[in-house]
Amino acid sequence: MAIDHFSHEGFGLAFLDLPPASGRGDPVLMIHGFASSHFVNWVSPGWFKTLTEAGYRAIAFDNRGHGGSSKSYDEADYTPSKMAGDALALLDHLGIERAHVMGYSMGARISAFLALEAPERVATLVFGGLGIGMVDGVGDWDPIASALLAEDPETITHRRGKSFRAFADQTRSDKLALAACIATSRELLTEADMSRITQPTLVAVGTTDDIGGSAAELAALMPKAVAFDIEGRDHMLAVGDKAFKKRVLEFLEENPL
Repeated sequence: MAIDHFSHEGFGLAFLDLPPASGRGDPVLMIHGFASSHFVNWVSPGWFKTLTEAGYRAIAFDNRGHGGSSKSYDEADYTPSKMAGDALALLDHLGIERAHVMGYSMGARISAFLALEAPERVATLVFGGLGIGMVDGVGDWDPIASALLAEDPETITHRRGKSFRAFADQTRSDKLALAACIATSRELLTEADMSRITQPTLVAVGTTDDIGGSAAELAALMPKAVAFDIEGRDHMLAVGDKAFKKRVLEFLEENPL
């Protein structure tokens, strides 16, 4: 799997683009979550294998501040709109006029901004790990920024902060960049915004996810959205769930380019 790079707004962005095992290869652009990477969110859990074996062209990139892409410590660089711009620039770089777009957690929020700002480029959407939290918020994440910046992780007492710090350490992330990202990447969308997303959309959240919020409540705000509960999975484990993958493939088959 050879990693390529392209540039946008001064950032060098790493991406992976794999052809289908067979078939016509409709493109699926995947956008990962906070503190993750294309590898952690999509390669390791088997999404590239799942999609390419099903006849899709699988594409994912490292968001700015993450993985093998350039880092910034300026909070202003990490708005969902700017990160959606990176996704659009990748489609331009690859000469792709229209793609299926799948995002997980922060990546789902970025996908929503992409659909609103360049609707003609987005054929369908999958919002994984983020339901009504897209509109209502996902709780107090300021302690997570503090946890990322803590000199000694043993001093962290906030449960979610401790979890994300451990994840950031495990993925060898740039914690200063992540602290800047978390400050501005949680921009909320309104119910009116969601109603303007007219693409067929699958909203999938784990039943034990305490971050994303209700999939059904978010889906109800959109004219062509359906909800899927990922049984028994929390925010960290839902992304690689077999039932989730099966439902996504069904959804893509139901809504071809």
